[in-house]
Amino acid sequence: MKTTNRFARLFVAALLFVSFSAARAELEKKPDDPYFAKFMPVKAPAAKTLLLKQGDRLAICGDSITEQKMYSRLIETYLTVCVPDLKITARQYGWSGETAEGFLRRMTNDCLRFQPTIATTCYGMNDHRYKAYDEAVAKWYEENYSAVAKSFTAAGTRVVFGSAGCVGKMPGWVKSASGTVEDLNLNLCKLRNLDIAIAEREGLRFADVFWPMFVARFNAWNMYGTNFCAAGHDGVHPGWAGHTIMAYAYLKAMGLDGDLGAITVDLKSGKAAATGGHSVTKMENGEVTVASTRYPFCAGGETNSDASIRAGMTLVPFNQDLNRLNLVVTGGTALSYDITWGETTLNYSPRQLAAGINLAADFAKNPFCDAFKKVDDAVGAKQSYETKQIKQIFHGPEGKNMEAAVQKTEAERAPLAAAIQTAFVPVTHVIKITPR
Repeated sequence: MKTTNRFARLFVAALLFVSFSAARAELEKKPDDPYFAKFMPVKAPAAKTLLLKQGDRLAICGDSITEQKMYSRLIETYLTVCVPDLKITARQYGWSGETAEGFLRRMTNDCLRFQPTIATTCYGMNDHRYKAYDEAVAKWYEENYSAVAKSFTAAGTRVVFGSAGCVGKMPGWVKSASGTVEDLNLNLCKLRNLDIAIAEREGLRFADVFWPMFVARFNAWNMYGTNFCAAGHDGVHPGWAGHTIMAYAYLKAMGLDGDLGAITVDLKSGKAAATGGHSVTKMENGEVTVASTRYPFCAGGETNSDASIRAGMTLVPFNQDLNRLNLVVTGGTALSYDITWGETTLNYSPRQLAAGINLAADFAKNPFCDAFKKVDDAVGAKQSYETKQIKQIFHGPEGKNMEAAVQKTEAERAPLAAAIQTAFVPVTHVIKITPR
């Protein structure tokens, strides 16, 4: 009892410290609108170095939002095709309805047995219980989420410690939900601030999911109308746009710089060169042929749909920060130039071309799209099996003989993992530069 009371006193002191720190610490920049007035988001620490190491085994852990296999798929596909030299492999461990406490109970059996070297975590949504902030609940959450972090660290796993996202509306399927949407988001914001304190205390990277999604929810209404649901049509489970925001948060926290290479063309000399996994094999009559062993991140879809990755890219600086395949063209004398890449042609001034254009941002449909889709489909198939492996087999009747279940499922998963690398093939493409 004395130990419990001592912990309670320490926790209350910690909460008071976090609250006091939030009141005096630097806060995130807030748009000037009453929507944000009550929120006090502590400024999230920025990643300054690359956390990833070559050959990392990534565990992507979370609740039903992770089990949607959307942001987890975006992350794994990105790491496979955009930074292939790192040779990172991944597994997703999403479990519907899970809290940090629930994952803590199963993480040794389900996750640590595969010896991840790095992990992302995303808890807080179910932990906040869809109610206004409560210190007892926050204490329970802090204790369990901290224990998850400590368990990973003890196993030698680096952690990207993620907050939950925001709530878009009162979820009708949560019968115990109470309060207003603002009450729930104020709760989630306070837990996010607590997450930052935990990450700093434990020496972890922090991935800010809540604040970018909360701001994006507001901005999307102004840009695309109030039918755009960045947090999902049920209020909790985002579509592809929201998951793009989530993937952005984790990839940025990993310290990725987004430089995917450059192609430079001198029209005056008739010479071209490329860097970052790309090489020029031919230049003739304004056509540059390039062989690439690295892809840009490809995303189509309408920019005004919450079901679209492309829309998510308009709500966070995904292309600017994480997806830059630059084309620089100098030595031109025409008033403007048409750049044709694949089936798309866009026009640029010589000044724009000399400064450099981001092919990945400007050309939604491009020569990498088909190859990218094959890799992404393979990632999706593997991640779907991983849900079956953990939820149905490890925690089903076959899991009574766990070692046999592991051996069987790993044999079934292996060709799905291999299919990702088989699908990832070099792409040869042509950039046509035509004076207008």
